Amino acid sequence: MYSLSDFDFDLPQALIAQTPLAERSASRLLHVDGDALHDRAFTDIVDLVAPGDLLVFNDTRVLKARFFGVKSSGGKVEVLIERVLDQRTVHAQVRASKSPPSGSTIRLADAFDVEVGERAGEFYTLRFPADVFDLIEQHGRLPLPPYIDHAADAFDEQRYQTVYASQPGAVAAPTAGLHFDQPLLDRLRDKGVRIAFVTLHVGAGTFQPVRTENLAEHRMHSEWYTISQQTADAVREVKAAGRNVIAVGTTSLRALESASQSGDLQPGSADTALFITPGYQFKTVTRLITNFHLPKSTLLMLVSAFAGYRQIRAAYAHAIANNYRFFSYGDAMLLTCSGRNADTLGTVRQ
Repeated sequence: MYSLSDFDFDLPQALIAQTPLAERSASRLLHVDGDALHDRAFTDIVDLVAPGDLLVFNDTRVLKARFFGVKSSGGKVEVLIERVLDQRTVHAQVRASKSPPSGSTIRLADAFDVEVGERAGEFYTLRFPADVFDLIEQHGRLPLPPYIDHAADAFDEQRYQTVYASQPGAVAAPTAGLHFDQPLLDRLRDKGVRIAFVTLHVGAGTFQPVRTENLAEHRMHSEWYTISQQTADAVREVKAAGRNVIAVGTTSLRALESASQSGDLQPGSADTALFITPGYQFKTVTRLITNFHLPKSTLLMLVSAFAGYRQIRAAYAHAIANNYRFFSYGDAMLLTCSGRNADTLGTVRQ
């Protein structure tokens, strides 16, 4: 059984990418092929997938979910919207010197007031005076990850968003998809690679550290996903033909695997708190495109389950030694499901 310390590593601060490259597809790609490691350009992905393979993208769109404001008492607050519940209601993190009581109001962005409702665990329920999405777009700020040390600017608002983002609701980007530009997508389609979409609204919990050494005690954050009948049919057709189902990003993988717990991918919408560690048996995804993840993170555990613990340790050591760029604005890896996951113990919770 692995513990939290098994997923730690030392990362030089200089390797944390603070800004995106000038061109989306100009990043590097580390192809992890069993025990072999190949340094490639991301555009080589066209040569590394085959006609008939299926790329599955997460089409969530990042909200301008961060607000600064003041309570009716005059105290300053910072609000990060976690989930839109309906047209006028959200769950949000609220940082303040004193917790705002239910029934009080908070003025956001010096533009409008929200009413504080009941607590929902670590989140507050906030009621907006008009359409949530309109007010977020007009007055909110893009919430960059905590390891990026500058406030979002106009370039970030363009680049911390995939070119195919269409379903608003995330507070963090599905970052593996940031490497794809339209010319690269066109080249893949021209080759005969199939493309499908799922939606998983990435929550701020994706950045929460695991705080317990015993992984069985960790409680995974919950996120909402949707898989259409069209995507489910495409996955079944591709699997029946013996081709690869390639998840673009861990969020796409979590959506696909969450909807495959019965053994076959089921269309629909649901919350998922699926926590994947070594020992998990993957049911749908056979290959994965992903960025490099934080030490001791649930995502590092996921990719270790997928490609093999030893292989990921070797890949990360290689990436550090060769100055790959890490995290959201960083470089990418192409992984293949190792087929050796049953050799180690692990936990699966949903």
